[in-house]
Amino acid sequence: MGSRRRRGLAGLAAVLAGVLVAGTACGGGDDDGGSADGTITLTVDTFGEFGYDQLFKQYEASHPGIKINSRKVADLDTFKPRLQQWIGTGKGAGDVVALEEGLLPTYMEQRAKFVNLFDHGGASLEQNFLPWKWQMGLSPDGKQLMALGTDIGPLGMCYRKDLFEKAGLPTERDKVTELWPTWDDFLKTGQNFQGKMPKTKFVDGPQALLRVTVLQEAGKGPGYSYFDKSNNLVFDSNPAVRNAFDTVLKFQQAGLTANMQIFTPPWQTALKRDTFATVPCPAWMLGGIEEFSGDYGKGKWDVAGIPGGAGYWGGSWLAVPKQSKHPKEAAELAKFLTSPDGQLGAFKDKNTFPSSPKLYTDAAVAEAKNAYFNEAPVGKIFGDAASQVKPVYLAPKNEDVRQNVENVLVAVAEGKIKPGDAWGRAIEEAKKAAR
Repeated sequence: MGSRRRRGLAGLAAVLAGVLVAGTACGGGDDDGGSADGTITLTVDTFGEFGYDQLFKQYEASHPGIKINSRKVADLDTFKPRLQQWIGTGKGAGDVVALEEGLLPTYMEQRAKFVNLFDHGGASLEQNFLPWKWQMGLSPDGKQLMALGTDIGPLGMCYRKDLFEKAGLPTERDKVTELWPTWDDFLKTGQNFQGKMPKTKFVDGPQALLRVTVLQEAGKGPGYSYFDKSNNLVFDSNPAVRNAFDTVLKFQQAGLTANMQIFTPPWQTALKRDTFATVPCPAWMLGGIEEFSGDYGKGKWDVAGIPGGAGYWGGSWLAVPKQSKHPKEAAELAKFLTSPDGQLGAFKDKNTFPSSPKLYTDAAVAEAKNAYFNEAPVGKIFGDAASQVKPVYLAPKNEDVRQNVENVLVAVAEGKIKPGDAWGRAIEEAKKAAR
């Protein structure tokens, strides 16, 4: 392991320390999750790719009295209303539920509906996590440990190496990274690409672009995006938001995106075709691309640097709703999945980059390569990116605003909103969501 790689990963904890930021389940809801032979079934609710399939098998093997029911949905926007209903009605939730970074503030306000993991040995786990990741799972008064961190989402840019070659562009990841130091350079590269490959869009969609650029701009600027740290809506007055919106609008006006949203069925299908050539990729995205692109995409994808400097997108926590009939067993499962060993297993399976600093100098992370992505040195790429992450505060209604604004950008590409009217409509939609 080279000294540069070691420095990039070993310094990660220090650099990130200040970051702020359907139906009733077998084991949750109205079912007690038990069986005649005493076996307890625990339901785990997740979205996208957490990399838990092998970990579930491992846990069941070492806990003969436990069976795990994995209830996974494709994407966050599908998961969000279901979770809201389950927690709001007090029934239907799994024994362990995933909380994405944008959802965590919302449910922290409802923390009385979740088990205090301090009551299940949580206090001894603090050193397993980056300081900011641990802190965000705590109640403001520090008395309740509501959630334990899973992964973090440092950024790269996934690209189709074969399509770049057909377009006459460089294909090696270092040369590709040099194509786009800025988002304007990325746009120019996209125009060049589509000039040669008119049947393939350059980027998957505006949603991913907006999420990435908002977090980048907010990190460079005030440290917050749609809401300030007092939870006041500042959508129309925060230059970071306007800069990000205008950047994505340029891509929509130029017809450079496929207007798709990650993990939705059309996006999944597109990965088995030549529909788009790039995807802004947090570390966890690689697992989804591999799963849905399958044999068709093997050897065709690679990972380069992200335009605009480093950034992050996503990362999650696990929590145990009080409605669980087996809170003790659920807490133990959550502790296992978020332990350093659990995070390492998830990273190996789906490239979800760990939030445990204990792993950053482990060769299994630092020297990791991803065979599906042309042996890309993902440990170094995402470790270096993570070491430069800047803090961004997310308010409880951040997700609601984000979704409304993304819909405006989609409507631009569909011809339903004129580009000149897009910013005004986005302000209107942000205000609606913030009410």
